Amino acid sequence: MFGMGMPEVIVILAIALIVLGPKKLPEIAKSLGRGIAEFKKATQDFKQSIDADKDLKEAKQTLQDIKGNIQESVRQTMAPDAKTAAMSAEDDEDEDDVSDDEDEPQVSSQKPADPSSPVKAKEEEKEKGPSNDA
Repeated sequence: MFGMGMPEVIVILAIALIVLGPKKLPEIAKSLGRGIAEFKKATQDFKQSIDADKDLKEAKQTLQDIKGNIQESVRQTMAPDAKTAAMSAEDDEDEDDVSDDEDEPQVSSQKPADPSSPVKAKEEEKEKGPSNDA
């Protein structure tokens, strides 16, 4: 206790008893005890506010880091360099070719060539009747 031993504390209390008297000493001791308790409480509150401020600063820094990472990712996504764009386009084409081959056989939407198709077209025109092209 502040580098004082038991004999020093007893000497100080004896002097206080002589100076203040037996009636005032208990009142002063209560006041001193309350003052020390309030000081401890104020010190703890101050430490907690400093810790809370420190936590808020850390949280703010973390949020700023996350915001920076998101902005960087968005920039990279929105404006990729030409090499990356070309590579991703080639990858997409390769994936489309592979998926078409594996999922379904490719069926042409065009009709197979029929050697008699010009003849059939003329026959169909005759069946429809005369057209008003002119």
